[in-house]
Amino acid sequence: MPEVPAHITGTVWKIECEVGQQVEEGDTLVILESMKMEMPVEAEEAGVVKEILCEEGQAVSEGDPLVILE
Repeated sequence: MPEVPAHITGTVWKIECEVGQQVEEGDTLVILESMKMEMPVEAEEAGVVKEILCEEGQAVSEGDPLVILE
């Protein structure tokens, strides 16, 4: 099960996926906000969203898992 990690330290601004959703490589799963900039976190491969490990407004560190795909 691939984990999709945060690539920057910031705040979860918006979650763009839901559990059970089929996603393709490059689809935006989560948008992080850091220093007034929005940074999309994209799926690195196609799959189905199994679990969302973050909430909107949550602070995350670089490397924290945000979404699990299967």
